[in-house]
Amino acid sequence: MCDSLPCVPLHEPWLRGLAFNPAAPADVLIRLMGQEAGEVGPLMCEGRDLPDAAVDAALNHPLEGIRRALAVNRHGDLARLAPLATDPSGVVRARFAHGPRGYFRQVRPLPDDILVTLLTARDAGEDGKVTKDEIVAALDSSRQIPLSFFAALAGHADPELRARATWRWHSLTPAQRAALLDDPDPAVREAAWKGNWALDAERMEAARLSFDGRDAWVLGMCALPPALVERCFAEGAVEPLTLNPHTPADALARLARHPEARIRALVAARPDLEPDLVAVLTEDPDENVRMHIRIHPFPRTWAEYAAVRRVVGHGPDCPCPIGEPVTGPSPDWYAACAVSREPVLRRVAATWPGLPAELAETLARDEDEEVRIRLACHHPLAPPRLLLDVFVTRPAHRPHLLSLPAFPRDGWAHLIGHPDPEVRAMAAADPALPEPPVEDPDASVRRAAAANPGLSPEALETLLADPRTAEGAAANPALPVHRMHALLDHCLNGATIPPAVVRRSTATST
Repeated sequence: MCDSLPCVPLHEPWLRGLAFNPAAPADVLIRLMGQEAGEVGPLMCEGRDLPDAAVDAALNHPLEGIRRALAVNRHGDLARLAPLATDPSGVVRARFAHGPRGYFRQVRPLPDDILVTLLTARDAGEDGKVTKDEIVAALDSSRQIPLSFFAALAGHADPELRARATWRWHSLTPAQRAALLDDPDPAVREAAWKGNWALDAERMEAARLSFDGRDAWVLGMCALPPALVERCFAEGAVEPLTLNPHTPADALARLARHPEARIRALVAARPDLEPDLVAVLTEDPDENVRMHIRIHPFPRTWAEYAAVRRVVGHGPDCPCPIGEPVTGPSPDWYAACAVSREPVLRRVAATWPGLPAELAETLARDEDEEVRIRLACHHPLAPPRLLLDVFVTRPAHRPHLLSLPAFPRDGWAHLIGHPDPEVRAMAAADPALPEPPVEDPDASVRRAAAANPGLSPEALETLLADPRTAEGAAANPALPVHRMHALLDHCLNGATIPPAVVRRSTATST
């Protein structure tokens, strides 16, 4: 017979469950930020959306670990986290600049005012653990700075910020580049001169580039002098030339007749081919080469070329980053792609989040699976039924799909017997499910079932006392708030365990 406490300690699963209970009010979440709750507080501040009062408490919390965790939170309103950019701790600032931990296909950009604060800070916090340059470097690599921000900086009143605009030199317009090269501030002119080196063929000629792949990005985007082009051919490093918009016409003519079909296909995709080369590649013996000519009619633009290249050859399970929508092909071009007979072009259309609703609905029923997958991952109006279907059939996309606001949380009940536990867990959480499978052999399914809001109060109390389901039951939004506080009183302050749980714990341990 057990005494008044459960035979199996339930403090940790109860605290973890409460921390991620979507119905937990701010006062419950704030209690979980205390040192007595251990690692639960940081896990919560990083891993879920928080109500405003809880965000305020975390922003001003004395424990740096709480603020560090909040700094990498990818939920809620980023503007609410602005104070982290001036946090007393440089480590917190660096975490905020770095963004969410792990790999995410889509990263939300920081608001402009936060970016300016981080880029113009005069110090790196009071702790001296990081430098200003380290914080800025973390921000630069974080994917949290949109290209539109750099374009806006080119005309900023602050010369320090105008100099920052040169970091994305290729994204600036020719007029912006010219203005920065002639800027009244010498530091800005110097930064612009350094940024412009990639478009200066004479300076490129003096560069010592390797051909082992390390400098492939340079060879694929920079202005190249004739001698450097010849080196590429001599060293057999011609693939970057097929991608470079500055590759001269005579080099393209040679590449269009390259013995490798892969190289000829890359050339065939370009928008700057002369009619004679188009004719040559149209008759190419390789189907893939002819396909690149056929699917994308001339005249083409470089923006259209880039949109097609982001799709061709990537496959249905490609986890490539989803960047911000950039100035590119016109809406009419994407609309034409959406109704094209070529599946590749319909896939391209499916990646554009601005595609009109009626075309999105049409592509959601497309016979080509890759079209449907790309629409589910990229378009905000992709129907919930499609998101559910892609989740079930394509596990590679599940982390991204779960992050989408439109991802359905109901309509899963028919999948409760699915062999994949990830799918069963989604079904187990469906409020329409009459009997959540709390005895499922998989722990994640049991946890989801115990968190199902359709459970009765009596069933919930039983599940709270069972170590296999305690965490899920504590995360159940149907758990009364007074019960949440009672569990916290027990776990954090040693108060008497809630009576209903005591009875079940004692009974099951006898």
